[in-house]
Amino acid sequence: MKDKVYTWQNDLWRQLASAGDRRHHALLLRGKRGIGKFDFAVQLSKALLCEVPDARGFACDACPSCNWFNQSNHPDYRLLTPEQDAAEDEDAAPAKKTGKKSQISISQVRELGDFLELASHRSGGVRIVLIHPAEALNASSANALLKMLEEPPPSAMFILVTHQPQKLLPTIMSRCHKIDMPVPTRQDALAWLEQHGVAEAEPMLEYAGGSPLAARDSLDNDAGKLSELWKSLARGARMDAFSSAPQFVSHGMEIAITVLQKWVYDLLATRLTGQIRYHASLQGALQGLAKSVDLGLLLDYQRKLDEARKSATHPLNNEMQLESLLIQYTQLFLTQTKP
Repeated sequence: MKDKVYTWQNDLWRQLASAGDRRHHALLLRGKRGIGKFDFAVQLSKALLCEVPDARGFACDACPSCNWFNQSNHPDYRLLTPEQDAAEDEDAAPAKKTGKKSQISISQVRELGDFLELASHRSGGVRIVLIHPAEALNASSANALLKMLEEPPPSAMFILVTHQPQKLLPTIMSRCHKIDMPVPTRQDALAWLEQHGVAEAEPMLEYAGGSPLAARDSLDNDAGKLSELWKSLARGARMDAFSSAPQFVSHGMEIAITVLQKWVYDLLATRLTGQIRYHASLQGALQGLAKSVDLGLLLDYQRKLDEARKSATHPLNNEMQLESLLIQYTQLFLTQTKP
C-alpha cells in the first residue's frame, strides 16, 4: 500500500485531509485489530510532513521530507513502540533477551522532551509523535505522556493507535480527539484478500474475526494448515491427543493456543447462544460437539487456556504441555463414546 489508505478508510481520510489547521493536536485511532489503523496513522504522519501533498491530501513521495520519511530518519517524526525499547535493551544486554517487550517505557517518553523542544526543520512545520499500540504505555510512561498532552508544545501532534482503549488512562483519553476506525464490510474485506492472493479467503476472514489484515497474516495465509487442526478438534472425545500434539506444536505455542482458544470460544457460544464467530463453515461440527460438552468443564478449560496463553512464549516442554491440554479437551465430552 503506497501512499494510499485501505478502501474502507477513504471517507475518514477525506475528513482528516480537509480538516487543515482545525485538526486536534492529539488523535486517538481506536478499533479492532487487523483493520489497518497503524498503516493509516503512518500515511497520515507522512502526509502531514510532506512539503507538497497532492489534491487528496496524500504525501507526494518525492520531496526531501518524503525521502527522509521513507528512510526512517525524518527529523520531525518519532515512532514509539515496545519493539523499539526491546531493541535498545537487547543491544545493551544480549544475555538477557526474553523476546519482544510488551511495554513502552518511561525513558522512551522522556526522550520526547528534547525532541519536542526543538523547532521543526522547516518554517511552520509540524513535529509528529506516533505511539503504537498506546495500551503498551505503563503507568509511569502514561503519566509522563499525559503531562505533554496537557501542555503540548507548539506545532506538536500526537497520534495514538490502540486496540484496547479501555486500558488507557481516562485522562489521556480526555486529552485526545477519539476516532473510531472504520471496519470493512465483509464484501470489501473478501475483495481485498482475494486481490492479495489469499487462498480460501472466506474461512480465513472468519477465523480472523472479520479483520482482513489479520486474515492475510494468519498462519502464512494457509487455510489448509488450519483446517487440519480444526479436523482434529472436531473429533471431540475421539481425538488422539498424543498424535495431534506434534501437529499443533509445529506451528508454535502461541498459534496453537490461539487455535484452541478460538475453537473453545465458538464451542461455548454455540452451546449458549447458537452464534459462531470464527468457524462458521464448521457450524455442523460445533453444533454436534456442543450437545455433548460439559458446560462447567468447558468454562474451566477456557480459563486454563487463558493461563496457558500467558506462558506460551516461555521455554517449556511445549509438546508435553500441548498433550496435557489436548487430553483435557477430549475429556470435555462426557457423553461421547470413544472407539
